[in-house]
Amino acid sequence: MKNALQWVCSLLFNIQMYVAMVVVAIIFLIPMIISQKGASIAAHLYCWWVVWSARWMIGLKVEVRGSLPKNEVLIAAKHQSFFDIIVIFNCLPNPKFIMKRQLLFTPILGQYAYRLGCVPVNRGKGAAAIRKMVTDVASGRVAPGQLVIYPQGTRVAPGTKKVYKMGTGVLYRELQQECVPVALNTGLFWPKRSVMRKPGTATVEFMEPISKNRPVSEFMALMEQAVEVRSRELMAEVGFYE
Repeated sequence: MKNALQWVCSLLFNIQMYVAMVVVAIIFLIPMIISQKGASIAAHLYCWWVVWSARWMIGLKVEVRGSLPKNEVLIAAKHQSFFDIIVIFNCLPNPKFIMKRQLLFTPILGQYAYRLGCVPVNRGKGAAAIRKMVTDVASGRVAPGQLVIYPQGTRVAPGTKKVYKMGTGVLYRELQQECVPVALNTGLFWPKRSVMRKPGTATVEFMEPISKNRPVSEFMALMEQAVEVRSRELMAEVGFYE
């Protein structure tokens, strides 16, 4: 009975979340067209709403740990669910994401992502995609801010292993910026391709930055270890062990 009630609450939450997306997108349509700031205000408002409504509708709270970066920096984050995108965006003053090019053609999401300065990448073109990603970022096409990349390239369910791709290392080398690793356990509460949302406290932790100008191989090893080890610890805190 309890699970059935949680499923119904999750369904209602999911419906209102997408309705809210449409409402916010319409209200801020003109400000979004006029300026990047208008798009940023709209996206932050929407992310705040999702985090707030998740708390009272489905009992899903959020705890953000660590020092939030305010300067121009590369952020390499674990990616377990759509919820971690929402939480990370909500935390940062001027975030932009490395994203699949296909998402640009998604109604509402694509238009706002483009206006925010997110960097689309065609993942099917290998090295060419990495070169274009570096060029788009380094060219100054996007305003200064926090560039978020998911080193594994896609959502990875808790307990599942997937290799870390070299695109993050290439960006780190070319941008010559510090990199803030981010660990999380959001996938335990907001599973991939599931209606069900589980109550509890999802944690997102911004860790100590990795200094710039390290060899790429060393950076990749440090970043992967930081993200994977701490994510396992955060999942273990709520009773999940691989």
